Amino acid sequence: MTDRPVALVTGASSGIGSAIARSLAPTHDLLLGGRDETSLSLLASELPGAQAWPFDLTNVASADLAPLQRLDVLVHSAGVAMLGPLAEASMDVWRQTFDVNVFAVAELTNLVLPQLRAASGHIVLINSGAGRNANPGWGVYAASKFALRAYADALRGDEPALRVTSVYPGRTATPMQEDVRRQEGGDYEPSQYIDPASVGRAVASAVLATPDAHITELIVRSRPR
Repeated sequence: MTDRPVALVTGASSGIGSAIARSLAPTHDLLLGGRDETSLSLLASELPGAQAWPFDLTNVASADLAPLQRLDVLVHSAGVAMLGPLAEASMDVWRQTFDVNVFAVAELTNLVLPQLRAASGHIVLINSGAGRNANPGWGVYAASKFALRAYADALRGDEPALRVTSVYPGRTATPMQEDVRRQEGGDYEPSQYIDPASVGRAVASAVLATPDAHITELIVRSRPR
């Protein structure tokens, strides 16, 4: 690592997380968080100042973060989406969804708050359009994203020295979107969705905003084609 600011990006092995890492690489040293060590290592090899930081987000402990002496930016990009009517949603689905999308976010944030406070840092939470509007079949996922939105809003008030940004991307061409389309019983055509790089650049614009500016929310939607 250099003396550049340090960013930890979860879910960095693919999709939006990977795109955010690429967008921050010119200005930040990167810790690429996730469980797929092979994919993280491959991405790290492409980005100067990046290193794989494999860990299980739902079972992270202070020991996993012990070597982390400095942290300027924390990007929460990891997430899961399991669709279906609420009447058919098992408690296991509810628990898995909230474990990844909410509880793990809160736990990891708490573990690195000392470093973020020392840096007057920035926390970015990748939310979803489902965190603003709940549609049929999306109830469990939407509930987790509404909770994530509430968490971000409360954190912003609790930690006034930090910048906290909620990002609401529309449908984006990622492996998660491909799985969502499978669950919906539809075809997956990447060209019909937002390029992950576009979300990555939007996140970078918030992170790189001048210190007097606090971008609290970003909504990214696809243009009509």
